[in-house]
Amino acid sequence: MVRLFLTVAAILGGTSVAAGAFASHALKETLTDRAMEIFETGARYQMYHALALLAVALLLLRGDSSQPQAWLTTAGLAFITGVLLFSGSLYALSLSGVKILGAVAPIGGAAFLIGWGCLAMAAWSYK
Repeated sequence: MVRLFLTVAAILGGTSVAAGAFASHALKETLTDRAMEIFETGARYQMYHALALLAVALLLLRGDSSQPQAWLTTAGLAFITGVLLFSGSLYALSLSGVKILGAVAPIGGAAFLIGWGCLAMAAWSYK
């Protein structure tokens, strides 16, 4: 899982930067202010959770059998799911204008909350 989480964290971080640059340069003239704000929210949350996933991977990397690895693994998977659903739906909503896509974002937000809750449980479980 460490290799997967480190790789995905790097990809999510890099694509977050690319998405932000794409929005500020290529989309500035085509999107409404509201659509731009939605797109930038997706990129911002993607970066936050790329960093959170990186932290999870590093905690797993330095771990031993006494660490709360199940909580950390669940947190990492939840962060990945959250980015795909939350940020992905915001990107799609801002680019397409299809309002129903906004209904997916809360599911991704719930995945983020699960991830942070699992990270808290992992922290509490350290001996």
